[in-house]
Amino acid sequence: MESDLDRALDSVGPRLRALRRQRETTLADLSAATGISVSTLSRLESGARRPNLELLLPLAKAHGVTLDELVDAPPTGDPRIHLRPITRGGMTMVPLTRKAGGIQAYKLVIRPGSRRREPDPQSHEGYEWLYVLNGRLRFVLGGHDLVFSSGEAAEFDTRVPHWFDTADDEPVEFLSLFGRQGERAHLRARPKAKGQPEEPEEP
Repeated sequence: MESDLDRALDSVGPRLRALRRQRETTLADLSAATGISVSTLSRLESGARRPNLELLLPLAKAHGVTLDELVDAPPTGDPRIHLRPITRGGMTMVPLTRKAGGIQAYKLVIRPGSRRREPDPQSHEGYEWLYVLNGRLRFVLGGHDLVFSSGEAAEFDTRVPHWFDTADDEPVEFLSLFGRQGERAHLRARPKAKGQPEEPEEP
């Protein structure tokens, strides 16, 4: 009969693949970051290679997760999430979820002057929901240039080029839920009539 350890190790491959795809990282990029060959990484993800501590430690570090997350260790009863902020592109992202795959939650903080003032929209697969906690968020989505205040929310397809920054000289904090698939949130962003400020619209 398969032991709990066998089941945990068998689940590592799919979890590694989900983490890498979620972060839109190639096997070559991950190989460069960890020193593990592309062929070994591929075999780990497919389940053809048995994971060991020597392989899992650099992979956990590269993905910014704990070993417990990689092997899906059983909960200990402690509900706390150990927050590990990630700073990228002028934004500080605090992961609020621990499992690979599915909906991922983040708290994001942008400080004035930390990003280029000219919008540089990017696109990728997925769908995203955001909710502004504090401050005012400038949100460029396709041809729309929107400003969201505290308490306002939006949903959008991340295949549409998008970009965030503070709308003024104050920091902005917001929550982001990111998923490749999932039900839509209740608020949508759309521009108002020409000459009027743009704001979220409730369907």
